[in-house]
Amino acid sequence: MKFQPGRAIRVLLLPLAAGLALSALPVQRAVAASAPVNGGFESGGSGAARPTGWSEHGDTGASYTEAGGHRGGYRLTHYASSAYRVETSQRLSGLANGPYTLTAWVRSGGGQNAAHLALKNCGSAEQRTALPVSSSGWIRIVTSIKVTVNQCTISIDSDANAGNWINVDDLTFASGATGTSIHGADISSLAKSEAKGGVYRTHSGTRGDAVTILKNAGMNYARLKVWVHPADGFNDKAHVLALARRIKAAGMKLLVDFHYSDTWADPGAQAKPAAWAGHSYGRLKSYVYTHTYDVLHALKAQGTTADMVQVGNEISSGMLWSDGSTGTWTQLAALLNSGYDAVKAVDSSTVVALHLAKGGDKAGTRWWLDNARANGVRFDAIGLSYYGYWDGHPLADFQAALDDAAARYGKPVFVAETAYPFRLDSEDSLTDQIDATGELVFGYPATVAGQTRWMNDVASIVEAVPKHRGLGVFYWEPAWTAVAGNGWDPADASSGNGWENQALFGYDDRALASMTWFRHR
Repeated sequence: MKFQPGRAIRVLLLPLAAGLALSALPVQRAVAASAPVNGGFESGGSGAARPTGWSEHGDTGASYTEAGGHRGGYRLTHYASSAYRVETSQRLSGLANGPYTLTAWVRSGGGQNAAHLALKNCGSAEQRTALPVSSSGWIRIVTSIKVTVNQCTISIDSDANAGNWINVDDLTFASGATGTSIHGADISSLAKSEAKGGVYRTHSGTRGDAVTILKNAGMNYARLKVWVHPADGFNDKAHVLALARRIKAAGMKLLVDFHYSDTWADPGAQAKPAAWAGHSYGRLKSYVYTHTYDVLHALKAQGTTADMVQVGNEISSGMLWSDGSTGTWTQLAALLNSGYDAVKAVDSSTVVALHLAKGGDKAGTRWWLDNARANGVRFDAIGLSYYGYWDGHPLADFQAALDDAAARYGKPVFVAETAYPFRLDSEDSLTDQIDATGELVFGYPATVAGQTRWMNDVASIVEAVPKHRGLGVFYWEPAWTAVAGNGWDPADASSGNGWENQALFGYDDRALASMTWFRHR
């Protein structure tokens, strides 16, 4: 992420109220739990008022099959020209007890009070996954549950306003669980915020430590950037060491994000540190190794070993320009491997990630990683930034890019950065990076509910990456509230923030309800 003066830039579906009553549900005596009856809605053809094998409750006229399936000829649709509430469900019985996962392909035009898939009556607490807003491309989502009573009910629910619609298709139900291990956030701005008088409060208003508040909300992984010699003295080695002690004391894991710069590094700016400028390419390789080793060794020495490291930040166009640009792949590869070798020299168990921008760009991500692989770049994981309002690609494209990267390179993937506004007005004098309705992602308003929905939908897509290769999500800068002196420009103490409307603390310094996304599976 790079900050610019002017304009620089996700959320749980609202839970559906209590489930609709069930009676006389079709029962599948399942020999193979992976095959709900008519999971592809092919039986019955177009316009079937009650799809074969399924039961409907509520406003049943709003649930029917029609042409245009994800793979086959038909799909389930919920739609009505007036407000409606309907459930389409199927009970599976004869199941061996244990964990199961429901997988489905979905689309939604958005606007519902709630629309979700659920697993219930399984002997453990009901589990739900909301349908992301995707009016064109299909999105795969998953829901997991532990069956303890040899049966389980698949439920497709809509609590909708007039004209709202969803499509569902190709459901499978198979043994095994899903979930993500990273529910994280980048809190690099926190040390400077606190030094300048920043205050953080719980949702109820009690003043507290931001790290503790985030941890109690469910955050389990913190990300910290490292600049070499920043003008304001923050985000350097000393401050990373101090904040790492707090992070580890809170029981969280640590990702260290090396920018290899004195300031913001991103696809549009990868400036060398001033102390490295003018030196030979050979010296640059040595500097990358020494700087990386020095910071990580100091972290390990104080008992706060990094769990993951990014060798470079949003390096879609390379790093340490121009020596390490993507126009000189051999040199870029050697610089990246210098960083990799330094990480492993400190601790061989630390995961090394490559971090690219524009997470919805499948072709661009593939081009970059193909070149990295062809040039022998070593890495353990792939991190992608995905800001829906900037990326230019919808959620379906984001899923396609994630899935492709995980499968093509056989590596786990995660979202290294994402965020979404909870309001559009600014708290300080600098225009916020996103401050107009027209800049938002369709279906995700600039509200606390919209912010929550975006985060949960992004997390759901990561959770659904096949073969459990989706690690999780980092929210970008939840603690960067509007505090005088803690602006975007490290060389200008008067620069404003521009990001406070995307923090997870409100303008009253209280933790927002959107922090609930940290508890996503």
